[in-house]
Parts: sequence; C-alpha cells; structure tokens
Amino acid sequence: MRTVPLSSAALAVCLLAVPTGAAEPLLAPQQLLDRETFWDNRDWDWYQANVPFFECPDPDIQTTYYYRWELLTKHLTYGSPNSGYSFTEFIDRPFWSGAYGAISCPAGHQLYEARWLRDPKIARDYGRYWLRTPGAQPRNYSTWLADAVWAVHRVHPDDALVTDLLPDLKKNHEGWEKRHFVADVGLFWQTGHDDGMEFNINSRQTKDILRGAPGYRPTMNAYLWADALAIARVADLAGDKATAGTYRAKAAGLKENLQKKLWDPKRQFFFPMSQRDEEVDGFKVKALTLTHQTGRHAGSAFGRELIGYVPWQFSMPDAKKGYEVAWKKLTDKDGFAAPFGPTTVERNDPMFLLKKTCCWWSGQSWPYATSQTLKALANVLQEYEQDAVTKADYLKLLTTFAKTHRKNGKPYLAEACHPDTGSFEGHDGYNHSEHYFHSSFNDLVVTGLVGLTPRDDDTLELKPLAPADWAYFALDEVPYRGHLVSIQWDRDGTRYRRGKGLRVFANGNEIAASETLAPLAVKLPAAPKPAGRGAAGPVNFAVNNDGTYYPRVLASFSHPKTPPSRLTDGNYWYLRDPPNRWTCEGSPNASDSVVIEFGAKRVIHTAKLYFLDDEKGVVPPAKFDIESWDGKAWQPVSTQTRAPEKPTGRRANVIRFPALATEKVRAVLLHANGGRSGLTEFEVWGDAKLPLADPPHPAGNLAYNPGDKAFPKASASYADRFGGRPMSAIDGKTNFLPSPTNRWTSYESPNATDWLDVDFGSEKEFARVELAIYDDRGGVQPPSKYEVEFWDGKAWRPVANAKKMPEKPTGSQFNQVLFDRVNASKVRVVFTHAGMARSGVSEMFVWNE
Repeated sequence: MRTVPLSSAALAVCLLAVPTGAAEPLLAPQQLLDRETFWDNRDWDWYQANVPFFECPDPDIQTTYYYRWELLTKHLTYGSPNSGYSFTEFIDRPFWSGAYGAISCPAGHQLYEARWLRDPKIARDYGRYWLRTPGAQPRNYSTWLADAVWAVHRVHPDDALVTDLLPDLKKNHEGWEKRHFVADVGLFWQTGHDDGMEFNINSRQTKDILRGAPGYRPTMNAYLWADALAIARVADLAGDKATAGTYRAKAAGLKENLQKKLWDPKRQFFFPMSQRDEEVDGFKVKALTLTHQTGRHAGSAFGRELIGYVPWQFSMPDAKKGYEVAWKKLTDKDGFAAPFGPTTVERNDPMFLLKKTCCWWSGQSWPYATSQTLKALANVLQEYEQDAVTKADYLKLLTTFAKTHRKNGKPYLAEACHPDTGSFEGHDGYNHSEHYFHSSFNDLVVTGLVGLTPRDDDTLELKPLAPADWAYFALDEVPYRGHLVSIQWDRDGTRYRRGKGLRVFANGNEIAASETLAPLAVKLPAAPKPAGRGAAGPVNFAVNNDGTYYPRVLASFSHPKTPPSRLTDGNYWYLRDPPNRWTCEGSPNASDSVVIEFGAKRVIHTAKLYFLDDEKGVVPPAKFDIESWDGKAWQPVSTQTRAPEKPTGRRANVIRFPALATEKVRAVLLHANGGRSGLTEFEVWGDAKLPLADPPHPAGNLAYNPGDKAFPKASASYADRFGGRPMSAIDGKTNFLPSPTNRWTSYESPNATDWLDVDFGSEKEFARVELAIYDDRGGVQPPSKYEVEFWDGKAWRPVANAKKMPEKPTGSQFNQVLFDRVNASKVRVVFTHAGMARSGVSEMFVWNE
C-alpha cells in the first residue's frame, strides 16, 4: 500500500447546514465505564466531566484507553495553590524528582496526553509548572517542553497564556544551549542516562555503562528542533518577528546537521554520534563516529535503536529524501518486531541483551519508546509519501502496545517488559514504577487511530488510521479549540443511527461527513475566547507540599503506617500497595476526626473527601459531618449539597456549601460496623487571587531558623552524605516524602544511637518538643525510642516528667513530648535506632508552652 500526503485537492469534505438543537451524545458514558472491571478510582463524575469517551471493535485498545485515564488520575498532583496541577512519573515521588514529584523526562508525553482532558487547566498548569515553579527541574532530562506547551495550545488555545510564557520558553532553550550545544558540530549533546536511556548499547562501550558518555543523539536534537519551532510560533503570536526568525534559523541548522551527520546512508538509519574518544577494554570509540562505526563492533551492519525514529515524532526529516526506508526495520522480526515489542534495539545487534533488572535499554520493550515510535509512525503515514509501512502496521503496533498494558490479565504498566513474554519482572519493584506514567497512549488513539490532527488554525482535520473494514468506532465530546467534537465511523449506519460513514459533530451539531474513511477537513464554528486571568479562582487551601507549618493536618487517631500527612499531599489513589492513605485501623473509637488548620482565615465553599474502600477492614464511614471553627467552638457547616449523597469509597465525596470564613475545618467520621474509616485525600476549596501567600510560621518556635540568622543552629553526632544537613531540621519546612530532600538523617551511621541538638545562642525557657520523624521504610525508619535532654551549662540532663504522644515513635507524622519547664541554652534529642535502620527528622520544633 502506498500512502499519499494530504492536500487540499485530496480532502474528502462535505459541509453540512448546521441544524438547530444539539443531538444526544453518541456514546453512553456510564455503560462504557461499567464494561471495565479494573477500576481502582471509581469517580464516574470525574470521568464524565473530563474524559472524551471512545469505543471501537478492539477490546484491548478500548480497555487500555480507559485504563490510561485512570492511570493519569493516580499521578495527577495538586502541588500548591500557586502552581496548580502537575504530574508524577513514579507513583512514589523518588528522591531524584523535582518539586511535587515531577520528572522532566516524560513531561512531553504527559502534556500530549492531558491536553485531551476537557478541563484545560490541568495541562496549562503543568506547562507553566515547568517554567515557573521553584524546585522544578526542566533540564534534568531531555524533553520536548516548548513543543508540548504548543501542543496543548493547539487543543486549548489561549493566546495570552502562551505568549506570557515566551520569555520562560526562551530561557529554557538558552539553558540547553549554554551547556549542551556545540557550535562547531551544530548539534546538542546528551548522555544516554539523561536522555532517559540507562544501560544502552552506546553507554556500554564506555567506562560508565549506566550514564554513558556525551553524544549527539537523534532524540535530543529532534526535541530541541521541535522546541525551537514552537518558540517561533509563540513569537509569531506575540508579534515578535525577531525572535521568530532567530528560532526558525536555529531549527533549520539543527535539521541540516542531524540529517547530514546522524544519518548513515549505508545502514539507512539515524544513529547517535560520539562526542569524544571513549576507550574501554582495549577498544576505542572515536569522536564523531556513529554507533558501531568504531569500537568493539566496528563495521557491524547493526546498531539500530528505536531512537532513530524519534525525528519523525515531530515530522522533522525532509520528505522525498529517502529517509523513510528506515521504517522497514520496524516490522522486521530481525529488526524491532516482537510479540510485546517493539524492542529498543534491533534483534541481531551484537549487544542486544534482555535483563530482569532495571534499567536496560538494550532490547527490553519500553512504553516510553513505544509511544514515541507510534507517534512517529502516525506522522509518517499521515504526512509522507512512502511504501515502507502501512496503516495496518499502525493498528498492529497499537494493539500490541494495548496488550502490553497487562499483568496477570489485568490492566497495568511498569517501566519496561520482556518483548517476547510481556512480563514486567524486574522492572516494577514495590512502590516504584507500578502504574507508571512515562508514556502516552490515548493521544495515539485520538491523533493516530481516529486521526484528529491538531492545527494552528480553526480547521478541524481528520487523517484516520483506523481500518475501513471496522464496522464502527466513535470518539465522543473530545475538546478541541473551544468546542466539544464528536467523530463517528459507522460503516452501514446501524450502530449510531446518524447516517453511514464518517461523520463529525461540534457541540452536538453535524458539521461534516464522508461516506468513506478518508482524510477530511472542515472549518469549525467560532468559539468563545478563553476567560481572562487575574480574577479570583478556585484553590485547594488544604494542600501542603511545600512543608510550611500551615496548613496542618491532625487526626484523633492514626494507624502507625498510615499517617495523616498523606491527606494533604495533592495525590489520591486507593491501592493498599503502594499506599497513599490515612486510616483509623485499630482505633478504639466509634468515630474519629481529621482537622485541617489553615494558619489564617480562609473563605471556603467546598470540601472533597476521598474515602478508601478495601471492602473489608477499611471502609467508608456510616456517615460524616463537616464542621468549621468559629474562633471558640466547632460549628456544623449548614446548607450542604453532597455528591454522592451517601459516603462512597474510591471517589471524591463533594460537599458544597455557602462561602464561609474560617481558620480550620473538621471532618467527623462515624465508623461503619465491621470496619474503620480511611481517606487518601482531604481537599478544602475556596476562591482566591494568586499568588497566595503562605501563612506565617507560628510564633514561639525557639528552634526556627529559615537560614538568615546566626542562632539557633543545629548539629548532630552524624549526618548522612546525601544532603541530610542538621540545619534542614530547623528551617521551618517539613516534608515526609522522599523528594525534595529536606531533613536530617543518620543514615549509614556506625552508631547505635545518634543525637540532634539545637543551640539557641542564649538561655531560653521551653516545655515541649515536637519531632517530624522521617520514615522511608528502608534505611531510615522511626527510632525504637528517643529521649529529650537539655544542657545545664556543664552536662546534658534528661527533662523531667516527659509525656510522649504517641508513646511509640511514629514516622511520617508529628511526635511530641511535654515535660517540666526548663531554662537552657541548648536542647537535644537522642535517638536509639531501630535495628539496622537509622533515624531521621524532617523538622524539630521547640516550644515555650
């Protein structure tokens, strides 16, 4: 089959008179949700408000499509009122992640996926997060950030927002240029590790097989080519002709050099090029040579990696130059084809290697790379004249990718899988990459299979890759440029009863049709302009990922392994493993309560309680009440509306009420018979203008030093080598999660006990110490016990009549000890470590009360 590029003459278009009145939705959302059996998050209201519904004859594609939306909710993070929404990559926020757990490597995939949610705020916030949030790390890994911001803008146009980001996008690109661009070569370098590809066939020919050595890679240069063009487009929108011209020239140079220097005409593929000489085991890889041109396997006919297809992810290679021949290797069983592939390296390569440990990119099937390959394949089929691949190849690979999303027959995804068996063994360790968000899938359904091709104007263009012999498929109410668009293929007109063939609707009104499943384009009706910013908007006042003293969450009872700090981390999911929960398991009380202290008066109007439901043990409460503090006593929140009406697990329970001003809110939970209550998140919403200032640190903490004072100062008997400074324990920031590192620990200490002390610089009076004990459930765990001592001028003495709450040291929550009032210039806490683990504290407070 020969595919032909779309032209105006080739468009099969039928413009229709717009009927009055909107038609019924094509699909029945709840029926589609009820068909699936995998649901962890059962918030049907959220799905119906945000997700474009889809059906097709392939059950694997359809199930994976809905699983991917649920997977997205597990990683959706409300970081802070000022940053809004972002996403995690790993479900557990590893220590190398940036603010709120985000990692830049998959950001492009995540933005392309999230742009199809009906609420544009999520994707817009996430684009802005990377450019304006303290602690974000946009250049820790390669990514196509500016391109992805523009991709969001194509679906949800907002001229004011995207042009406002222009200086930030330029600054990010200039940051890459400053460190990674080599003018003499005209290309960017990157290591395989920081390209997201550890242990690859090039790094394994260097002395550092994990990170590899710098090279000019097809990935990095394609990403920054796409970014340069996106910046030029934003500059066009802003009327900045100089910037637009500059960045188009940058893009032109990158394309010329990539095609000239990274294409091997002999092997007919794009390859990485070594930046410098690398020698190991007596073999030398020479500078400016491509994979296997020099080194141990010099002259090999192989060396192809999936990354050679990445330039087509952005339609970068010139057409009619013969580059498309590279795609023949995709479907070759001696190339990349595999039952659960594609493999990341061609099968016959001398360094092809499958491992049961993370993170080898020398053969395993990586969803990250599969997503890129499918996006690139769609572009080749939709935009290039070629005879190397067909629509059938796209469907086959998409179906393979859908089936790869399984473990024990249930929807699942981890870092990488065995390309021949589909097993994730060795790549999904506990609390690591379960339900991993490092790839895209639904964008591939929308833009590839269905063929909705985002553009810079208000023309809706379809280039479907779905097979014409399918009896039906439909994508219902997908957001696009201010409209809700529905697309159906009904070969004989009997499934949807809206007529035969391909039909397109905007806001329920039919606007175009074709009897055949062929490319189609139609001008969209005028859409309303996006609402301007600056006015007050909804914010979650309860979230606390920045570690400030307020907002603060307190509970009447907590199971030791499910601390209340999890309730305000901006994430919700309902799995027992990995956990993200607070529960009352073991509580002797008939009811328990959770309090959110804001630290300042807030005007609120909505609470959302995300109840757990393990079906036994931890279940939704029999009932619950929401109360506000009037300055003297708790008062019931009146005139409530609730959705759902009864407490329901695994979804948001939304309570709306007339706006009220209060400093704290309480949820009182009456436990159901046979179980105890639990939550994964507690949100409290109100309207506020941004930026929202943090509440002040409370007066009276004698240990508080934000870093600009000589005293107080902290020291310790031992401090870990990973940034666990004693002064981090008195900076006013509390973080119980692995990232960011804001704590003191004695990890790797040779001692059975260690101490952390605070020197006030002069004598102070105090009667209470509070410890935010850190617990990573590994090398740092709560101590078996701790004791508080004060300096009497000559020696350390224990405080008298100490009363600890809780009695047993508990991690990921505040532990406090009250004692007889003392006057001293120094106080310390002595920790007796639990077994082989060592102790740690995110924050230490000393109070005179």
